Amino acid sequence: MCKSGGAHGVPPSGKAGSMRKNSIKNTRINGEVQRALAEIIRSGIKDPRISPLTSVVAVEVAPDLKSCKAWISVLGGDEAREATCQGLRSAEGYIRSQLAKTINLRNTPVITFVMDQSIEYGVNMSRRIDEVISADEEAGKKSEEDQ
Repeated sequence: MCKSGGAHGVPPSGKAGSMRKNSIKNTRINGEVQRALAEIIRSGIKDPRISPLTSVVAVEVAPDLKSCKAWISVLGGDEAREATCQGLRSAEGYIRSQLAKTINLRNTPVITFVMDQSIEYGVNMSRRIDEVISADEEAGKKSEEDQ
């Protein structure tokens, strides 16, 4: 399932199992799952719908290791985002099985993909800042020429 989201959302709180949400162990598992998911999406899936400009921005595994939210960023238009979402949804079982082979966890979490637009937002803001700077430089040159 692909949901749309802004920057990193806060996952719903559930019952804490043997591991607390922000413990060192949970943080380490989140990092390992993020690295493994990024590698699986980059090189393991051959679906042409999945954009090559897909990034795993963040991963949050529930303390009971049964569910996982993965924030995915796709650089491109809405069509690329939607196609990537469909491709990831259809490959969910394969991704989960590869994750089980890669990472030795007690349970392999069910993955929920959430579209994260923070990278695209950052690129757009950077472009706008560059436009404002160049406009200011041109205005400064014109005012110097007028004097």
